[in-house]
Amino acid sequence: MSKQRHPSGRPGVGDDGPAPGAIPGPHRAAPGGSRPEGASGGLVAPRPPAEGESVPAPGRAGRGATPWPDRMRPLVRTPMAERPVLAGAEPQQRPGPAEASRVLDLALRVGESLLASGESAEDVEGAMLGVAHAYRVYPCEPQVTFTLVAISYQPTPDDAPLTAERAVRRPASDYTRLAAVFRLVSAITAGEVAAEDACRRLAALTARRRPPYPGWFLVLASGLLAGSATLLVGGRSDGRAWLVFASAFVAALTGERLAALVARHDLPEFYCFVIAATPAAAIGSLLSLNGLHLRGSVVITGGLFALLPGRPLVAAAQDGLTGFYLTAAARLVEVLYLMAGIVIGVMTVLYLGVSNDADLTPDATPGSTVNPPLQLAAAMLLALAFAVLLRTDRATLTLVALNSAVGWTTYAVLAEAGVEPILATGLAAGLVGLFGQLMARYRAMSALPHVTAALGPLMPGSVLYFGMLAFVQGRPEAGCTWVGRACATAMALAIGVNLGGEVARLFLPASGPVFTSRRPVGRHRR
Repeated sequence: MSKQRHPSGRPGVGDDGPAPGAIPGPHRAAPGGSRPEGASGGLVAPRPPAEGESVPAPGRAGRGATPWPDRMRPLVRTPMAERPVLAGAEPQQRPGPAEASRVLDLALRVGESLLASGESAEDVEGAMLGVAHAYRVYPCEPQVTFTLVAISYQPTPDDAPLTAERAVRRPASDYTRLAAVFRLVSAITAGEVAAEDACRRLAALTARRRPPYPGWFLVLASGLLAGSATLLVGGRSDGRAWLVFASAFVAALTGERLAALVARHDLPEFYCFVIAATPAAAIGSLLSLNGLHLRGSVVITGGLFALLPGRPLVAAAQDGLTGFYLTAAARLVEVLYLMAGIVIGVMTVLYLGVSNDADLTPDATPGSTVNPPLQLAAAMLLALAFAVLLRTDRATLTLVALNSAVGWTTYAVLAEAGVEPILATGLAAGLVGLFGQLMARYRAMSALPHVTAALGPLMPGSVLYFGMLAFVQGRPEAGCTWVGRACATAMALAIGVNLGGEVARLFLPASGPVFTSRRPVGRHRR
């Protein structure tokens, strides 16, 4: 529930009122700067441009146009005291308190949807700021933390501030909803959607609806992810390799079902990861106990690829690099807890396997290219399965596969040339971020659906397995070295993809909104 603090007792965002689809409006400002017609209860629509005024043209949210994150990012990175005034935002043309509170509610709901879908904190603030500016609620200050979005509006120093906030309880990745909300914000900031229509469309997007893929297909995707990871790591296509593929597939399905069973009892996500990690470790250990040499270690590594929290890791690094240290720290703590759950689940079974003389030592070093064509196909299949689990819309799957092929090919070429694996991972992630950003700009979408799943083949699953195995075998120094390499690889992934996105923005500069201030726009907000 949203909360509002207003000394005057005016109706606010958290008050019981009409549903989003029933909010009256739209209302446009009357000539001469008077109050909007019917301003007693309606939301305002974007202000019509004055004669000779330069404003973003309608339709700039389409292909080839500057995305709204680029137009809002300079404002988000500027301190409130130094933030320039938006042209045409004169006090007499701003909405009244009732209308402003409903605009803030719309901005909060947009921010909540984006944050719950995995968007970065900076872009969430940019979206909230863009929505508020589109309906002349200015100046305002959005704030985003890991599980909370808030916004404050104070038209003049003499007015009491209007503040509202909403909690994001259980963030879950849904890139189809993320893309839909992103397009809605693009239309709002381009002045193409009245506030009433925006509320109605957002309510339809956030309401419970049919997922893009059926439940059985998501379960199948988790198995394909683990199975393709065995081909990526093993690099073999003989009969035993396909048996290992099937074993990893079954282990991932079993782990997913067990985790879903635990989640039904509302246990923390940490325990779900502990349970989900044990089947792969158990099946891998059993395969290593016989004389068939079925490479049970590859099954365990495939299970790790299916469980590694790549999305929150990339989001944490992006938030930290853009100055949202509180949100970045919270995301990193989330990653650490999830990783701890995976390590506990795997190492508990590994202790049993090693004590019973299971041969769990891999044949190849992490990231080695044994069979490049097969590994490239496995990398693309892994990325596709990852994209399905993130509920990416079907039109984006082909681009995700192509972007993953670019990343894995770059890494393989650099690794074969003798480049340090961590550096090769960072460079490959940079290209993934660059191409993902270009794809997103062409399609007027968020870059996350094009980037996150494409990073799946570069995740440090095999490196992490080497570290856990070393600890189990009584080699703590080697274990610390491998775990350190896994952390460094993960950071190289996150920093590389962020740098690639910034390079894309550097060569495609934004044409921001019109301001009436002599102060230069700053580069960093906090």
